[in-house]
Amino acid sequence: MSDKAAVKERAWELDFLRGIALLMMLFMHMSWDVRFEFGAPVFSYLQKGWFWSFIHPVIVVLFVGVSGICCTFSRNNTKRGLKILAATLVLDMTTYLITRIAGINCLIIFNVLAVLTCGIFLYALISLIEKKTKADPNAVNVITGLIGLYIVIVGCDIHYMDYCSDSLLFLPVGFAIKDMPSMADYMPLFPWLGVFLIGCVIGRLCYKEKKTVFAGRGKIMRAVSRPVEFIGRHSLIIYLVHQPVIYGLLYVVFLIITSLR
Repeated sequence: MSDKAAVKERAWELDFLRGIALLMMLFMHMSWDVRFEFGAPVFSYLQKGWFWSFIHPVIVVLFVGVSGICCTFSRNNTKRGLKILAATLVLDMTTYLITRIAGINCLIIFNVLAVLTCGIFLYALISLIEKKTKADPNAVNVITGLIGLYIVIVGCDIHYMDYCSDSLLFLPVGFAIKDMPSMADYMPLFPWLGVFLIGCVIGRLCYKEKKTVFAGRGKIMRAVSRPVEFIGRHSLIIYLVHQPVIYGLLYVVFLIITSLR
């Protein structure tokens, strides 16, 4: 297949949706820095219940769910999982050092990258078992979907559990941890691993041929979507570097504003 044909058949809608989710995430993180790191009395939506109950879940469902769909396109999920695991460890270590040395509270221990790492490795295991046992793909879809749905249901109820642990081993699950330091970002496996698995099932059902299901978009739609698709295709590197870049730019902006007063 030529490069032109490959681009034509690429599932552009997945890049687009992931790009939309990433843009919303970037805006949210920028808003957080402006309001809470630099003390500007703007972006009050961050303290509104409607945002965390209705808007924030949409951002995460889009990002994690689309990542689950894309997982079914990969020829080597083990390699892909190791790549994201390395990025996760680098992010965790970097935020730990910045928090300890610079005094900027940006500690991350378990967040969306960790969820994606676990999800990719789990799907790689599911695919291996499916291949070795020659299992019926429909049965694998049903079982994977039910496991994902169960994780989502448990995750929605887990905050009602009056349980607190001394062990960090329970942090990925979503339990409260005694004397846990404040974290800048946190995302447990429950319910988000379930969203990832449901995304995998959607990918297996809707993208069996590993190509776009919206091939008939016009020139205007292509022109509008391509910048967002670019962001979606490079989501990992953008996610890793966006916060230092945003913080650095805001630092300069507020420094200039302060000097002009």
